[in-house]
Amino acid sequence: MSNDSSPHLLYVAWGFPPSRSGGAYRLLATANTFAREGWDVTVLTVPRDVFLRSTGVDPSLEARLDSRVRVDRIPFPHRETDLDLRAWSRFRAHAPELWNGWQGHRTARVFPEPRYGLWRTELERAAERVHADKPVTLTIGSANPNVVHTAGFHLQQHHGVPFIMDYRDTWQLDMYSGRRTLNDRSAAAGWERRLVEAAAEVWFVNEPIAQWHRDLYPERAGLMKVVSNGFDPEFVGGVTPPRADRGTGVVFGNIGTMTSQTPIPELVDGWLAARGSGHLAHARLELFGYLGHQGDDEGGILTTIGRARDGAVQYRGPVPKASVADVYSGFDILILPLGTSPFMTSGKVFEYMATGLPIVSVHDPINAVSDTLRGYPGWFPAASLAPSDVADALVAAAAFATSQTHADRIAARDWAARYERSRILAPVAQRWRDRLSEGKRR
Repeated sequence: MSNDSSPHLLYVAWGFPPSRSGGAYRLLATANTFAREGWDVTVLTVPRDVFLRSTGVDPSLEARLDSRVRVDRIPFPHRETDLDLRAWSRFRAHAPELWNGWQGHRTARVFPEPRYGLWRTELERAAERVHADKPVTLTIGSANPNVVHTAGFHLQQHHGVPFIMDYRDTWQLDMYSGRRTLNDRSAAAGWERRLVEAAAEVWFVNEPIAQWHRDLYPERAGLMKVVSNGFDPEFVGGVTPPRADRGTGVVFGNIGTMTSQTPIPELVDGWLAARGSGHLAHARLELFGYLGHQGDDEGGILTTIGRARDGAVQYRGPVPKASVADVYSGFDILILPLGTSPFMTSGKVFEYMATGLPIVSVHDPINAVSDTLRGYPGWFPAASLAPSDVADALVAAAAFATSQTHADRIAARDWAARYERSRILAPVAQRWRDRLSEGKRR
């Protein structure tokens, strides 16, 4: 540890780098920011090989971790992802469905979260060990999965350490339907209430999600705060000048995981409508990112792209985080396709704004991300997901992009600077440092 007098943050996060999941950037930035603000930071997470068997890895992310952050990779007892038949028990090999049922029952008894619940025991054991090494002054658990909150709850119950629940995803709010997925009698709902009632703060990424939870837990509403996502300048790079040959045909681009919820069919329909009306004749649309969360193209993206038979729409594969800035420099316009929900936000939108490029929103206007983009210079929202409305937004953005200057892009980046991740997280780290120091003086 760097300094015995420094406050000590225990940060609990399953999908920590080198995980390639979208939430990994928030996790990395939180650990780094607290370290820069003078905290000792210990991260509890899982071994690297867990990501090799599940979400995949992006080694370039790990290189961005502040050297002062200590990462403690503790065992993750989840056998379902172990596909090596040689390691299977005889019971699992001969009766896999019965084995899955037994494993689910065993997990629920420890913590009611399928696939992840057994991690609770390891988390509590590790939290005790870390606290004994140097007393923890604050714990933050960043879900999903929700079992991460049990480490902070354990230290709060046994040692009085305050803990924060950081919800990157929600436990019982269906983001697309707006419905509650649990009832008060379920074990998971009971656990969430117990955790919320004990937490010092509960964080959400946007106001609609926070308000939904304030309505669910009115007695804790005052402790529910919005800690927005943001962008990391080191990943985005500087504002690049417009491409010299954009006049011969603009390049639209998107970087992000594409699933069945991503409106790529609507985007392609709008693209074809614009081309059919004589616009975008020399334009290109390049799509980068993973196909499905498990790389299985469950959304049929490749088939959808194939409907643009002239080859002007192309899938270009995933991009390591360290190479994102180079990819952005080859675009004239960015596409933001999102599923429909008033609760829907996107970590990607902040990075998009940081480029200064024009942005075409291909999502329902009710999405919470519309509030984030409102006022951004060069925002072109589709009025709806109908092909004609998507086409109109694409055509308007193309006209804007052909005359956008370097100075225009810099002005857009200056507007977006309010969402620089350090500007969001540094005040939080300082606020908690002051709060804990004041508590010591009393």
